[in-house]
Amino acid sequence: MRKDIHPENYRLVAFKDMSNDDVFLTKSTAEAKETIEVDGVEYPLVKLEISRTSHPYYTGKTKLVDTAGRIDKFKNKYKKFKKEDTKEAE
Repeated sequence: MRKDIHPENYRLVAFKDMSNDDVFLTKSTAEAKETIEVDGVEYPLVKLEISRTSHPYYTGKTKLVDTAGRIDKFKNKYKKFKKEDTKEAE
């Protein structure tokens, strides 16, 4: 087996699903700026937008997402690039 090919910082990390506050521990090398205490032990914290506990494919439940707000935000952001209709002067 080759030496020095495995990462040095392989450790237990807490991953938190921000949509439902579910926290699970797994080994990872993911960088974390925050920590969280789980069962009296402090772990590096990685925040997730979606995980197996909130994804509709795994849960079998659909979740209403604010798509109208996202669409309006997108349109407002890019409306300055929209071509304006110009009428030719006669």
